[in-house]
Amino acid sequence: MKSPELVEALKKQLGEELFEWSYDKETDKVRLEHKRLQRGMDISLPEIAAKYTTKKQAAIDEVVYTIEQTFAAMLQEQEVGFAQLSVIYPIIRSGSFPKVSKEGHAFVTTEHTAETRIFYALDLGKTYRLIDETMLEKLAVTAEQVREIARFSVKKLPTTTKKDEVAGSVFYFINHNDGYDASRILNDQFLKDMAAQIEGDMTVSVPHQDVLIIGDIRDEVGYDVLAQMTMHFFSIGAVPITSLSFIYDEGNLEPIFILAKNKVKKEQEKK
Repeated sequence: MKSPELVEALKKQLGEELFEWSYDKETDKVRLEHKRLQRGMDISLPEIAAKYTTKKQAAIDEVVYTIEQTFAAMLQEQEVGFAQLSVIYPIIRSGSFPKVSKEGHAFVTTEHTAETRIFYALDLGKTYRLIDETMLEKLAVTAEQVREIARFSVKKLPTTTKKDEVAGSVFYFINHNDGYDASRILNDQFLKDMAAQIEGDMTVSVPHQDVLIIGDIRDEVGYDVLAQMTMHFFSIGAVPITSLSFIYDEGNLEPIFILAKNKVKKEQEKK
């Protein structure tokens, strides 16, 4: 589907009553301005077109849902404010994710790994808003308090897993679709509990926002399976994070390309 057709498809579902539409052919983006809020967003069309080739109408539906929920959150913020919206969670994003909002405000963040960074989100029900420094006063909290609240909140999220065995290695998937699946990587106790039942090497992967994969890798074939699996999830995720997995070792996360195969070889040599 070409960009002008995508714009028309989006207009058909979202309508023109609430939004002003403007298509920039040079950047291949469409901008929506909410008439009531006087705020807008830019939508990159090539990304939607790429997903449309495999997901068809579902790709457009996902974008429409995101747009609707984002503006609904903006309306809620304008009408209610932040006083009643005090649930804060950590959010994992790629290391290249912008550290500043489109309005130029710095987000509250924390270092995580070379591939990932922790952001913080104000939960708004069906969506959330990343917390920037201008919001701290409205929330009546400091950046450090935001981090503390988030550390506590992530421990309360359910950690039910689905188990799958592939080529002799075992994989556990967290996929609650609540927007915080990847955030479970920050639940230290959960990772320790999983480590206690892992027989081989424990790996942790966050290819996109809505999945956390824990691997019980028994041999090099398991690492090959993991690499293919994470690349697949990374390519289909609505919010990709990283296709690189990590070795979990006594509470530490190390990039898999540094430790993984060396560790397996050492274990084999011991045997």
